[in-house]
Amino acid sequence: MTSHTVPTGSDTSLPTLDLQRFYASSSERRAFVAELRKVLYDHGFFYLTGHGVDPQLIADVVATAKRFFALPLEEKLKIEMVKSPHFRGYNRAGQERTRGEQDWREQLDINTESAPFEIGPDTPAWRRLQGPNQWPEALPELRPLLLAYQAEVTRIGIDILKAIAAALGQAENVFADIYEPQASQLLKIIRYPGRDVAETDQGVGAHKDGGFVTVLLQDTVPGLRVRTEDGVWIDAPPVPGTFVINTGELLELATNGFVRADVHDVVAPPAGVERFSVAFFLGSRPDATIPVIELPEELKRSERGISVDPLNPIFREVGQNQLKSRLRSHPDVARAHYADLLASEQSV
Repeated sequence: MTSHTVPTGSDTSLPTLDLQRFYASSSERRAFVAELRKVLYDHGFFYLTGHGVDPQLIADVVATAKRFFALPLEEKLKIEMVKSPHFRGYNRAGQERTRGEQDWREQLDINTESAPFEIGPDTPAWRRLQGPNQWPEALPELRPLLLAYQAEVTRIGIDILKAIAAALGQAENVFADIYEPQASQLLKIIRYPGRDVAETDQGVGAHKDGGFVTVLLQDTVPGLRVRTEDGVWIDAPPVPGTFVINTGELLELATNGFVRADVHDVVAPPAGVERFSVAFFLGSRPDATIPVIELPEELKRSERGISVDPLNPIFREVGQNQLKSRLRSHPDVARAHYADLLASEQSV
């Protein structure tokens, strides 16, 4: 059996990993997997190079996102999220909440483009999340561009999941049963206004991501911070040509805490400065239940158990997790389309 060592200790900056090394010679692949294993145990955040995404596509996505946010407010409000029972569309700054507090960012959310699920009396409530996206009439080029980008970062996310599986001593396709044939593909284009507009310095509050992995594209302005296991905050400024990758709660569940979904936040930029980013969250099929993977004994000894947050319970039933997250983050959409759930004691 291959020995799986688990180095410990935190650095003051995020490491950089080159995804091409995973597909290189066997010795290079082993070295890459060992480095990834350490990152997964330490905090699950790293910069990714060698991802193969066309730089022109990245530049076009950022430029077109900026054009979207520059549209008149009335154009953006035509696709306001509160009009969508599927939590798709535009949010003004201050509309989304983390742990009950306002996040000072405006954003457009899209997910897997699909028809609404046929809802019957016994259909689980989370099935109501499935449906079409809302797209701006005033910027028709945004739809094909973001869907092309969504496909690319989905490819990256699945490649990273395969590498994570190898780092955990598993077959590369160990997670396939819970994301095939259609993973959750939540994509957000985001603008953080400066503190002359924001009412607090909370761009987005401290939180963990709920999916498998997050693929974050940062433009040029810093603000992202990561909190390590020992409570140290690490800045994660933009690095040209890279994505920031981080692990989510599904991997913490699947590995009994060997992989940690670490807390992170975004600090609002200074007055007069805007920050732009594009965040992609690769998640499981909503009807999946997350199993506990049997890790090799060397890694199993380092399992830490699931982190418990009484304000944010984690469910193994993926659809419940997704709906819980959306209802909490977007109370206006919850009131408009999920009043039946809010009226009952059980909100998911």
